[in-house]
Amino acid sequence: MSLNLTGVTLTYPDGDSRLTALDRVGLDVPGGTLTAVVGPSGSGKSSLLAVAATLITPDAGTVTVDGVATAGMSRGELTALRRHRIGTVFQQPHLLPSLTAAEQLQVMAHLDGRSARKAAPRARDLLDAVGLGGLAHRRPHQLSGGQRQRVNIARALMNDPKVLLVDEPTSALDHERGAAVLELIARLTRERGTATVLVTHDRTHLGVADRVTEVLDGRLGALR
Repeated sequence: MSLNLTGVTLTYPDGDSRLTALDRVGLDVPGGTLTAVVGPSGSGKSSLLAVAATLITPDAGTVTVDGVATAGMSRGELTALRRHRIGTVFQQPHLLPSLTAAEQLQVMAHLDGRSARKAAPRARDLLDAVGLGGLAHRRPHQLSGGQRQRVNIARALMNDPKVLLVDEPTSALDHERGAAVLELIARLTRERGTATVLVTHDRTHLGVADRVTEVLDGRLGALR
């Protein structure tokens, strides 16, 4: 399991010219490790995550997900790759208000063409793993912000991804809950062997990461 970006350049139209969002970026994340990516707003963090998630095709360079090179893949092939190999933890959980915590996870199996009922044991196991085993029956309005974010994390792991991409998971949480969520992500990364990339503005808890890199003006540099 790994995520590898090599020589990735991404530009956007900007009037009569083009704006460089990523400039020959290289990133290698082995399975079972967590790489934190920091940087100011507009530095290229979101673009980096979108390219890693295969949502945007770069102008140049290669993206390899769990040994699979994505260059030349069709839209359908990329969708299948994301469904089976990539899990995404969004900045906001975006949970469906009518579904219980367990059902939020089971719907991922349904979208993959599998029986939601047969996926129930895995959903329960994942909720146990994130400390919500006793709250599987609760709906979003019955959960705290930190608990909703834990459901978000468990949902991202439902299809057993090889790569886990995490976007600003602590932005809506207080200091204590934010620390707990980051520690949880680090623990699950080690236990499940995912290649995890965490994009964050919060430099307070970067000790949980195996490596920290910084994006400035589209370029990536190692901090530790």
